[in-house]
Amino acid sequence: MIFFYSGCGNSRHVAEKVAEATGDQLVYIPQAAREGKTHYAVRTDERVGFVFPIYSWRPPQLVLDFIGGLRLEGKPSYVYMFVTYGDDAGQADQVLGKALEAAGLQLDAAFGVTMPNTYVNMLFMDVDKPDVVQRKLEEAERRVGEVSGWIAARKRMTDLNRGGAPRLKTFVVGVGFNKWVSDKKYRATDACVSCGRCAEVCPLQNITIEDGRPRWNGHCTHCEACYHYCPQNAVQFGRVTRGKGQYHFDEKNGREK
Repeated sequence: MIFFYSGCGNSRHVAEKVAEATGDQLVYIPQAAREGKTHYAVRTDERVGFVFPIYSWRPPQLVLDFIGGLRLEGKPSYVYMFVTYGDDAGQADQVLGKALEAAGLQLDAAFGVTMPNTYVNMLFMDVDKPDVVQRKLEEAERRVGEVSGWIAARKRMTDLNRGGAPRLKTFVVGVGFNKWVSDKKYRATDACVSCGRCAEVCPLQNITIEDGRPRWNGHCTHCEACYHYCPQNAVQFGRVTRGKGQYHFDEKNGREK
């Protein structure tokens, strides 16, 4: 069983590739949370994985909240995490490990893969250049195939790019980031054509269309899906995102769109 979360498609792609290699069932965390599905039966020989993007060197809070309410009938033989990041993971595995321990599970393995950057809500942060995007995607395909094999074989190991000062990033910067996250600065410019795409792609269903314009309703995780999927680039976060690029994973060919 693979529990996964994705905003702009990178982690969804990884989860689907692992599922293809292992035959394991996919469970989309936001949908499960909305439907109140917290109890799952697992076999004693079953793998249980958690696939998600790294947010400021930590697991997204919605993933931690889901694990906090998760109840498994039976004890899996192997529990792993496979995360996506633009640069590095810090000590996100330690944060997830503690959450799993509280839920009665033990993290046996932690893997990561570098994917194109998606976070643009801070000054000096933008999407990768097209050549970097392409290189990352090509390298990611090889990496996901390799890690999928390790997962199928139930390898107990940690293979993450932690980056520099990982503890500082995860337990100071990351904690501060979670306190700062808010949707109050999101807005739609006059370029908005009321297509509703932003509401459609929001994993948390946090966006409603009112009087032809999107409205953010206070339950945002800064996944950036509304910004990156907008066909008019009309969704903006204050003034910080003006002139910045867009990226989301294209399921058809693995290229930026």
